[in-house]
Amino acid sequence: MCLAIPARLVELRPDDQAVVDLGGIRKEISIALVADVRVGDYVIVHVGHAIGTIDPEEAERTLALFAEMAQLASPAGVSP
Repeated sequence: MCLAIPARLVELRPDDQAVVDLGGIRKEISIALVADVRVGDYVIVHVGHAIGTIDPEEAERTLALFAEMAQLASPAGVSP
């Protein structure tokens, strides 16, 4: 199974590189596979590469679901 997650592009760098924000964590990725991305766009990231773009509303819904799953999986999120 593969996992790709939405991330907001926060900085463009030379040589098809960019920085994305993944819930407060910033990571450098390759944007060689996507055309015409700009700072503020949401991209789908898989193993360090942007593989597509995603609508901001859909990205926010997906990230909210990930956050909810993480909360439910944490010991504090489990009811006795």
